[in-house]
Amino acid sequence: MFLLNLALGVSGMPRSTLTNRRASSGVYALALSAFVFNTSEFVPVGLLSDISFSFGMPVTHVGLMLTIYAWVVALTSLPFMLLTRRIERRRLLMGTLLLFIAAHVVCGTAGSYAMLVAGRVGIAFSHAVFWSITASLAVRIAPPGKQAQALGLLAAGTSIAMVLGIPAGRVIGDLIGWRTTFLLIGAVAALVMVALRLLLPRLPAQNVGSLTSIPLLFRRRVLVGLYLLTIAVVTGHFTAYSYIEPFAQTVAGLTPLDTTTLLLVFGGMGIPGTILFGRWYAHHSNAMFVGSIALVAACLLGIAVAKSHYWTMITLCALWGPAIIVFGLAMQARVLERAPEATDVATAIYSATYNVGIGAGALLGSDVSVQLGLSDVGMVGSALVAIGLLISIWVIRQHPDVGMPVPPGTPRPHPDAPPGVWRRWRNRHAARRG
Repeated sequence: MFLLNLALGVSGMPRSTLTNRRASSGVYALALSAFVFNTSEFVPVGLLSDISFSFGMPVTHVGLMLTIYAWVVALTSLPFMLLTRRIERRRLLMGTLLLFIAAHVVCGTAGSYAMLVAGRVGIAFSHAVFWSITASLAVRIAPPGKQAQALGLLAAGTSIAMVLGIPAGRVIGDLIGWRTTFLLIGAVAALVMVALRLLLPRLPAQNVGSLTSIPLLFRRRVLVGLYLLTIAVVTGHFTAYSYIEPFAQTVAGLTPLDTTTLLLVFGGMGIPGTILFGRWYAHHSNAMFVGSIALVAACLLGIAVAKSHYWTMITLCALWGPAIIVFGLAMQARVLERAPEATDVATAIYSATYNVGIGAGALLGSDVSVQLGLSDVGMVGSALVAIGLLISIWVIRQHPDVGMPVPPGTPRPHPDAPPGVWRRWRNRHAARRG
C-alpha cells in the first residue's frame, strides 16, 4: 500500500517529508536489486556439485563458469558504461533488468552446459551496467546527509544475498533442481523492476565522465593503488570462496546441511559487519580499511590449517564474512572520493577490477585444486590477500586522508592536489573535530 501511495503522489504530508520518504524507499529498492544481482552472481557457488552432476562434468570444470562470468563483466563494464553514458539512468536500469530477467530464463531452461554459459554471459552483461551506475545512483538519490547509509544499504543487499539468496538457492536446487533456482531469481527480479519503476525519479546522466577521463584517473597514484589492491584481495578471496562448497564436503568432511550452515554463517555475519561499518568508519576509517584486509588473510590461512574442525570453520567464516563486506564498502567509498568528477567511469573501472579478481580467483582455485588439491585453496588465497595488505599500507602512507568522511557540504581539495595540500586540509579538519 505504501508503494501505491508513493506512486500516486500522496499529498497528505509535507512535500519535503514525502520527498525524503520516497528517496529512502528508492534506496531500499536499489538495495533489493543489489540483493538479486549478488544472489545471481554467486548462487552457482552453492550449486556447483548439482550442475556438474547434471551435465556429467568435473566440478572444477563447471567452476570455470564463474571465471567466464567475471571476466565478461570485467571486459564490458567500462565499454558498456561509456556507450550508455548519455542514457537517462532510470530508463537504463529498466533495460538492464529486462536483459537480466531474459538471461535467467535461458539459464533455467538450459539443456546443455554451453546454453547455461550463454545465459550467464547475458547476466554478466546486465551486471556490468548495473554495478557501474548503482553506487553513484544510491548516493545521488539518498536524503541529505544519508549518503554513507545509502552505500551501507547496498552492502546490506549483498550481505542478505549471502545469508538468504545463496543458501536458499542451494536448498531449492537440492529439492527441485538448480534450474528452478535461476527461474525464481528471474521472477523476483521482475518484481524489483516494478518497484524501481514506481519509486525512482527521472535521473539524467551527470558526472559520468567520458573516455577522456580515463588517462586523468590513471594519473592518480592512490586510485591506481586502490584498483591493484582490489585485484589482489578479491583474487585471494575467491580462490578460496569459489570452491568453499566442495572444500567443505570433500576436505572438511561436512554434510550438505553443515555446508549450508557454513554459507549461512558467512553471509549472515556480513549484516553486523555492515552495521559496524556505518557506526565506526567515520572515526576509524583507516583502521577498518587495513584491519578488514588483515582479517580476510588470517581467516583464509586459518581455514587452510583447521579444515577438519567444524566449529573452527564456523568461527572463521563468521569473521571472514563481515571482513570482506567491510573491505568492499571501504573500497567503494574511497574510489568515489578520488574521482568526484567521473564517478561512473571510476566505478566501472572498479567493478571491472573486482571482477578480474573474481575470475582470476575462480581460475586459480580450479588450478590449485587440480595441481595441489582443494585443501590448499585457503593457503594460496591468504598469500594473495597479504599482498593486498601491503598495498593498503602504502595507500594509507601516501594519503592518510583517503576515506576520511566529513560533514555534508565541507569542501575538499581537488583529487589531483599535491599531498601537502591534503595534509593541511586534514590537519584543519582534525582540529575542528577535536
